[in-house]
Amino acid sequence: MGKLRGFIEFDRITEENIPVHSRVKNYKEFTLKPSDKELEKQGSRCMDCGVPFCHSGCPLGNMIPDFNDAVHRRSWREALDILHSTNNFPEFTGRLCPAPCESACVLGLISPPVSIELIEKYIVERGFSEGWIKAKVPMGRTGKKIAVVGSGPAGLAAAQQLNYAGHSVQVYERDKKVGGLLRYGIPDFKLEKSIIDRRIDLMIEEGIKFITSTEVGKDIDIEELYAKNDVVLLCGGATIKRGLPIPGADSKGIIQAMDFLKNQNQIIDEKIDMHSSLNAKNKNVIVIGGGDTGSDCIGTSNRQGAKSVVNFEILPKPPKQRSNENPWPYWPFTLKSSSSHEEGSKRKWSILTKEFISDKNGKLTGLKTIEVEWKKIDGQKSRLIEIDGTEKIWPCDMVLLALGFTGPEKNIYSGLNLKTDEFNKPLTKNYMTSNKKVFAAGDLRRGQSLIVWAISEGREAAYRIDEHLMGYSNLPSKIKGDLPLVK
Repeated sequence: MGKLRGFIEFDRITEENIPVHSRVKNYKEFTLKPSDKELEKQGSRCMDCGVPFCHSGCPLGNMIPDFNDAVHRRSWREALDILHSTNNFPEFTGRLCPAPCESACVLGLISPPVSIELIEKYIVERGFSEGWIKAKVPMGRTGKKIAVVGSGPAGLAAAQQLNYAGHSVQVYERDKKVGGLLRYGIPDFKLEKSIIDRRIDLMIEEGIKFITSTEVGKDIDIEELYAKNDVVLLCGGATIKRGLPIPGADSKGIIQAMDFLKNQNQIIDEKIDMHSSLNAKNKNVIVIGGGDTGSDCIGTSNRQGAKSVVNFEILPKPPKQRSNENPWPYWPFTLKSSSSHEEGSKRKWSILTKEFISDKNGKLTGLKTIEVEWKKIDGQKSRLIEIDGTEKIWPCDMVLLALGFTGPEKNIYSGLNLKTDEFNKPLTKNYMTSNKKVFAAGDLRRGQSLIVWAISEGREAAYRIDEHLMGYSNLPSKIKGDLPLVK
């Protein structure tokens, strides 16, 4: 694959960014495209490694060496076909995926890994700019009807695959526009919503119907969908937000991250007014939670004009290099800094919030913390130990809770009496729930996860549904071990 000794001749490249002082003035994407020549050189770095561990790192099973080699040979349309054969939406993953494939890249053992995600993004962008990506309308219809609940990446991937198989698909979305967390949870500076719209337009042209502003379990009964369709596929996500049940948790000014991010996205995309309680302008903001959502809150707070932004993480500061307990090719638990961190924030590690402090009117004025350490005991999980004498009061006007999600909402499928686990996730076998007419995929089924896992779940659920309805399936699937051939 690639060029013989290409990994020696060429260095890893990444996208350059517009300077911080310019990009924080708006919510637009701020990356600068490398030249095609530089991307082709990067494809040339892909080694003839024998066993491409990048495959095991990618939940979609993307054929990474194949599209890298095509880019190296300047065969961009071939690269697009290879990429689309396993990934419905590389324009999303190329922007948002944390790239576990790169962590598993064999080259990463001795040098910086191939910039796989970068290549993926610009393969699909080349496809759109050249007009190669067109609607694929099925040649015939099976007469089977499928309702997909939820239009996030899992629901969209499943809908597209099932439509390709010739089934009639309707997607139900409770919000005003399609996209789920892609639209309402990801800031525009990471994913401009026109990127979603151009793909949805193609899907509509392919014959998929989207029904928005309709919440299943509220605006329409799940039993009605069940009666009118051959299969109902649940892709509603894991939307129950984790709180922080400590004294003062009801103070005014403690905001869930998704409420904060959604409001800003709606201001841009739907032209709604800013909620004053969700505006970080001139406020001292503390973001609790060190993951991607916390990072998005930092970037959004700075663009809104926050006076200061501090980020709390209860875990210790990760090392810069892998530890012996975290070997290649597993996901590296190493220090990662996002573009939002670079834009202005202080990061505090090993810190536990003990209490929210408010004035006599219940308005947040600060919070109390204590430093912690994680003590490892042989044969047991690490224990959290509070360090005496490290208490501190932090003045703040807004706290953003980016603590993740526990599971799906109960009202989505309460009328179907499905068997569920303690987090209300439906129990499944081959994506089928305890009701043979109801399937589940994405975060609703597996819990909070990555976009690349959501797309994979949607694709695999579609294969199982098609097989269930027709007795066989020609859809591609990792389950049956035959990744699609590319013509």
